[in-house]
This record gives sequence, C-alpha cells and structure tokens, in this order.
Amino acid sequence: MNKPWSPADIPPQTGKRVIITGANSGIGWCAALELARAGAEVVMPVRSQAKADDTVQRLCAQVPGAKLVPAIMDLCSLASVRGFAEEQLGDSRPIDVLINNAGVMACPQRDVTIDGFERQFATNVLGHFLLTGLLLPAILRAPSPRVVTVSSFAHTQGGPVPLTDLNSEKSYKPIKVYSKTKLANVLFARELQRRAGSRLLSLASHPGYARTNLQFDDTSLLMKIVSALALPFATTAAKGAEPTLYAATSPDAKPGAYYGPGARGMGGPAQENRMAPFAYDDAAAKQLFDALEPMARVRYAL
Repeated sequence: MNKPWSPADIPPQTGKRVIITGANSGIGWCAALELARAGAEVVMPVRSQAKADDTVQRLCAQVPGAKLVPAIMDLCSLASVRGFAEEQLGDSRPIDVLINNAGVMACPQRDVTIDGFERQFATNVLGHFLLTGLLLPAILRAPSPRVVTVSSFAHTQGGPVPLTDLNSEKSYKPIKVYSKTKLANVLFARELQRRAGSRLLSLASHPGYARTNLQFDDTSLLMKIVSALALPFATTAAKGAEPTLYAATSPDAKPGAYYGPGARGMGGPAQENRMAPFAYDDAAAKQLFDALEPMARVRYAL
C-alpha cells in the first residue's frame, strides 16, 4: 500500500520561482509556507503594502532565510494585474509554478469593480485568467511549468453549462454566483491543459471544507450561518492546502486533473477527485475560454 502523501513529500524546490495569489492568509499562506520550506522563491502579490509586509514577517518567523518576494496586485483591477505581470516579465527568469488561489466568497450584494465586473467573477475568474495569459510566455520558458487553479467542492452547484450571465447582470444570488465562479475555475484549468498540450501542466485543486477567513469575511449571512454550523467538521487551512501543494509539486500529478482531500474530497490525504459531470464538458470549457479572452483583453499565445 502506498504511503499517503504529505508536505514532507514535496521535492526540493530550490531554484524554482513560484507565484501564489492570496498568500497573505488561509490556503495561500499555508501553501507559501511549505514551498518556502522546500526552497522555492515565492512571489506573493497581495492588495496592500501592509498585508505584504505582514505576510513576509509571519513567513520569515516560520522559515528564517526564506526567499520571499512581496508585491502589490488587486485582482479586481485589470490595470493592477497588468502592472504586476509587467514587473514579473521584466525578470528574465522563467516562472515555474503559478498558483491561482485568491478568492472571495458569496459577497452579500452585487458589487461592481472599477472595470465594471461583478466582484466574485472579477476576483475568482477574470483576474486570474488575465494574469495567467500575461505570464504565459515566462511560464512556458520553465523546464516543467505548472498552473494550479484553486476551485471548490461548490463547483458541483455551479451548473448548468455552458455558463451564461458571467457578470451576473440578470440575476445575483451570492452562493450561486460563487459556485459558478468555482465551476469556471475547473473549466478554465481543463481548457488551458487542452490548448497547451504537453507544454505545461494545468491542474485544479480544492481544499475540502477548511477553516479560513473566507467563510466569514464579507460574505452573505446565509454563508456565515452554514459555515458556523459546519465548523466542527472542518479541517485546518494547512490540511486544506495539501491538494494545492500536491498539484504544484508532485511528480505524479496528472495533466488536467482535479485534486482534493481524500477520494471523495471530504477529508484525508491529497489525491485525485472526480468533478461534477458537467465540469467535463469540453464545449462549455472552450466557450468560457473564448468569452474570457475579449473580456480580459488578453490573447493566450498557444
């Protein structure tokens, strides 16, 4: 019987350059911690200088001498994403791993960003789509590049497909919109893999139900109640980060696969999970990708 995977199995990451969005808390912070321990240079774009400084301080307390690169980026602003990407492309080194992790959950009202997009869609989907597309030239220069997009078990409630009303202009229901963005994440990951072929690994992951601030910060009352009731069954953020770390580092990770805690995604060591049946709809994935390119004003060089 194979030994269950754990962060101790992460191969040495010395010399690798990793970008993690949302590394200041929760799943992203725990992933950054383990990758820094393994020797990676971890680039951590967050929304403010104060958050960047605090993240570096806390990580360095755990991993003295960690190679950390704080940066400022707001996924809700396409201009901010472009500015961060331009800074990263100014570094001639390749990007070995991009982890699209940051997100917001079930915002109570339909807030609109400076670019006119609904905030959950802008943060969870469009900002990461733009970031990945802009960084793609540097990603493809890496010897074995990976893009990991963090989704959620909630994607199972995000159908039907193909996805419509991406900007929630016709209807806004906080949890339904969140679920739709998480379905968009897995559709994007699979379509990126299809278009890139053997040039990179594109994978999706989910944390199961892990205790983070996502369930309680700026979310709907219903989500807060459901989250509070489920807390006795929740795992830690560190355990929730393990599927993402597996997808980002394991030599056994499969192209286009979806990883979660346990075979059913409800707890246990990181392993491949099945997605909702409609998440395997190739036509829906292609349609989403084609719709996002003009919205983000980016063209994927594939």
